[in-house]
Amino acid sequence: MKEIKIAFFDIDGTLIDLDRKEISEKMLETLTRLKRRGIILCPATGRAPMTLPHFGEIEFDAFLTFNGSYCFNSEQTIFSNPLASEDVKRLIENAGEIGRPVSIATKNRLAANGADRDLIDYYAIAKLKVEIADDFDMLAREEVFQVMMGCYESEYAHMMKDIGSARITAWWDRAVDIIPSDGGKGKGIEKILEYYNLDKSEAIAFGDGNNDIEMLQSVGTGVAMANGSDRLKAVADDVCGHVAEDGIYHYCVGHGLI
Repeated sequence: MKEIKIAFFDIDGTLIDLDRKEISEKMLETLTRLKRRGIILCPATGRAPMTLPHFGEIEFDAFLTFNGSYCFNSEQTIFSNPLASEDVKRLIENAGEIGRPVSIATKNRLAANGADRDLIDYYAIAKLKVEIADDFDMLAREEVFQVMMGCYESEYAHMMKDIGSARITAWWDRAVDIIPSDGGKGKGIEKILEYYNLDKSEAIAFGDGNNDIEMLQSVGTGVAMANGSDRLKAVADDVCGHVAEDGIYHYCVGHGLI
């Protein structure tokens, strides 16, 4: 393994155990020790910037949000890639045809035109509640970085009917994130590495879901969690322990990263 200078972490199911819904003391120690070694820390998530969790005194150096569609640090926006406005409009229409409400994500707000059990439970994973907005139609005309909704694989084809430049990414079988077709965590990582003038061989990434596949393929060392999907493990360079057993901590100790 080449000297690691930057580490990317999915949040839900990777940094945070979905059952406990909080980060462990060992994982906090891991982040602290990586930071002391001068390694750039970056969460890589489908979450919106305003819904990123706070981990005590841990300060991340950069942020990859909306599955790579909006990346930034404390100084500037590194990459911004909103959905095409015509696709947003069509996605809302397609969802309505199958009786599905949608939630849209602008840079500063999450808003929905309704709620069903799948969307409510999807939000609850991040300890959030669905906001049904009276001004939803107006917000949908702003820059939208991601559309979230309850959706099963059998509904994918209808949702993507007549969509020009967007695609589905999913890590849960009851919901989807819809992002620009030229986006994704891999694209976001590419832009962040470019910003910091780093080669992919100097980067490591940890993830657990299918929406992390491109992320693991975009770094020199892609590590899947033991609790991760079979598809992710198939493309990973390595597999670490389960999130509930502090898999990342033990991996970093075993490979001399901390």
